[in-house]
Amino acid sequence: MKNADFLTGITTSGTPHLGNYVGAIRPAVETSKDPALTSYYFLADYHSLIKNDDPKKRRQSALEIAAAWIALGLDYDNCVFYRQSDIPEIPELTWILTCLTAKGLMNRAHAYKAAVQENEEQKQKDPDKGVTMGLFSYPVLMAADILMFNARKVPVGKDQIQHLEMTRDIAARFNHTYKKLFILPEVVVDETASVLSGLDGRKMSKSYNNFIPLFDTEKRLRKMIMKIQTNSLPPEAPKDPESCTIFSIYKAFATAEETNALAARYREGIAWGTAKQELFEYINEILKAPRKRYDELIQNPGDIEAVLQKGAVKAREFSVPFLDKIRKSIGIQSLV
Repeated sequence: MKNADFLTGITTSGTPHLGNYVGAIRPAVETSKDPALTSYYFLADYHSLIKNDDPKKRRQSALEIAAAWIALGLDYDNCVFYRQSDIPEIPELTWILTCLTAKGLMNRAHAYKAAVQENEEQKQKDPDKGVTMGLFSYPVLMAADILMFNARKVPVGKDQIQHLEMTRDIAARFNHTYKKLFILPEVVVDETASVLSGLDGRKMSKSYNNFIPLFDTEKRLRKMIMKIQTNSLPPEAPKDPESCTIFSIYKAFATAEETNALAARYREGIAWGTAKQELFEYINEILKAPRKRYDELIQNPGDIEAVLQKGAVKAREFSVPFLDKIRKSIGIQSLV
C-alpha cells in the first residue's frame, strides 16, 4: 500500500446525522471513488473513549457509522476503510510521539483550555477537575492517526485546524530529532462546505441534542423536520431564506438552481409547514435507497466486519513496515 493522499476519521460516539453526511461522509464518498488517489477512512473508536464510557454505545455507534458510510456509497475496494483499534501500530506510534511532544503544546489545545476555563468559571479549586489524560493528549493520538500513514492532505473543519498544526509540529520535531520520515500533512479546509444547522438553529451536533438522525424511518424523519424552530411570520409574509434553518438544510442538499427557486418563494411568501414538507420530501428521496441498504447492513453486522477486516489488512501493509522504520530510527530494534 501507498501512503495516504487523503485521510479522514469519524469518532464512534453516536448515531450519524445529517450534519455528518454533509460535512464528512458525502465528500469522503466522492473522494473514495477516485482511482488516482489513495484515500484512508477510519472509525476512530479509541478517540471515543475520551467522552463515552458505555461499551454498548461505542459498539453500536461503530456499527451504525460503518453501515452509513457503506450504504451511502463509499468505495471500500478503491480506498482503505478500517477501524482504528484494528491497527496496533497506531497506539505504539502514539507513545513514541508522546515522548517527543512538549507539555506546553498540549496546554494550548482548545479542548483542554475550554475544560479549564469551565472549571474556573464554576469556581472549582482544581482547574484540571474532570480532565483525563485522554482529553489532554488527544492531539497526540490524532497526530499518530495521520502520521502512521504519512497522509499528505487531511480534510478538517475549522475547529480542527489547531490539531493539524500540532501534528505538523510533532512531525517536524521527530524529523529533526531522529530521521526525516514524516511528511508534514497539509490542512484542507473546504470553505464552501456546509455546516448544517440543527433543530434549534445552532450547529447540528450530538452535544446540543439538536440533530436529525441520518437513517431514521420516513415517519421519524418527517417528524424531526417538522420540529425545526421557525419564527411566527404568517404564510403570506416575505421571509429571509438566509436566516432560516429549513432553507440552510435544503441548500446543503439541493442544486444551485433548486436553491434559487426556493429562495424566490421565500421572498414571495411561503408557509413554514409547506417549506418543511418539501424539505422532508427532498431529503427522503435522496436517502430512500441508502436507507434500505443501511437497514440490511445493520441486520448483517458480519458483512460490515468483513469489510473492516479487509481494510485493516490493507492498512497494515503500510503501517507494519513503516513502524519498523520508525522503531529503527529511534533505536528500538534487535541487537543482532
